[in-house]
Amino acid sequence: MDPLDRIDEIINIVEQARSVPMSRTNCMVERGEMIGMLEDLRAELPTDLRKAAALLEERDRIIDKGRSEAERIISEGEAEHARLVSVNEITVSAEHEGARIVAEARAEAQRLREEVDDYVDTALANFEQFLTRALASIERGRDKMHALREIGSFAGPDEGERPLPF
Repeated sequence: MDPLDRIDEIINIVEQARSVPMSRTNCMVERGEMIGMLEDLRAELPTDLRKAAALLEERDRIIDKGRSEAERIISEGEAEHARLVSVNEITVSAEHEGARIVAEARAEAQRLREEVDDYVDTALANFEQFLTRALASIERGRDKMHALREIGSFAGPDEGERPLPF
């Protein structure tokens, strides 16, 4: 019999028991019958209590095992995620794109360096031509000045008062 049914049975016996004369709260029950029923109940309770405790321990063990398994799965998932991110196509594609950008930057820098060299070379050549012409002009002017000086030294005193031709 279920312990709860046995408890209900005991309560029913006590409720049906005859009252003690002059008392509203006390009753008379057969002592041997009541003791026998309580001993039966006590004999049944430990078995059920042990089953309940075992069930609780089994429940706790299953929950702990489930938590451990969940943590293991999460840890493995994170490790796999990290591995895939480092190896996957996105990483390889990013490395190729980075190499392409560096190569383009180097080519652009080389092109700009060549343009600057050409510009400076052209400016220096123009400046060289300007200086060459200036030197030639200076040389011609000096030659003319020397020639006029020589002419002036052979001229008489009247010609010395004429203004110079330049």
